[in-house]
Amino acid sequence: MERIIFYLLAIFIVVFALLSVTTKKLYRAAIYLLFVLLSISGIYFLLEYNFMGAVQLSVYVGGIMVILIYAIMMTDKIEGPLRTIPTTWKIVPIIVTVATAATAIYAIVTNSGIQKENVASVTTVDQVGEKLLSYDSGGFVLPFEVISVLLLAVMIGAIVIAKAKKLVDQQKNIKL
Repeated sequence: MERIIFYLLAIFIVVFALLSVTTKKLYRAAIYLLFVLLSISGIYFLLEYNFMGAVQLSVYVGGIMVILIYAIMMTDKIEGPLRTIPTTWKIVPIIVTVATAATAIYAIVTNSGIQKENVASVTTVDQVGEKLLSYDSGGFVLPFEVISVLLLAVMIGAIVIAKAKKLVDQQKNIKL
């Protein structure tokens, strides 16, 4: 049963990822990305990485997607078509995608499975929290704070862009 669920989630990830990058509508691309992120969290839960699944749901699905959809809603063309990309610009991403897929398939085919001695020990949520907020060497409090400042800067930038656009629109209406 677990194998069937894994394959279903993998199919969802591939299908919605393809839809996300091939759709011509911006809002639909964001919704397809939401389904990809939800499916990835499902795989984490299936593999019994409950902490990573919860982080995936709360940070990416809950936080980043809300910000992304909010940013899309602030644009003029929510349901309008995206600009078309010249065919010559598509060559490099296609080559990188094929090379990455070939490498992943080669790694899966040549891997003989996980040996018992390579299995990592179980890490608890308490240990993750202590490491995340630790000032010692190997602690992650500095990157944690840098990311929070970066997200604050992004939100301020979004507000400034929205206000500037509103002012430009108001000035156009006054001149008319």
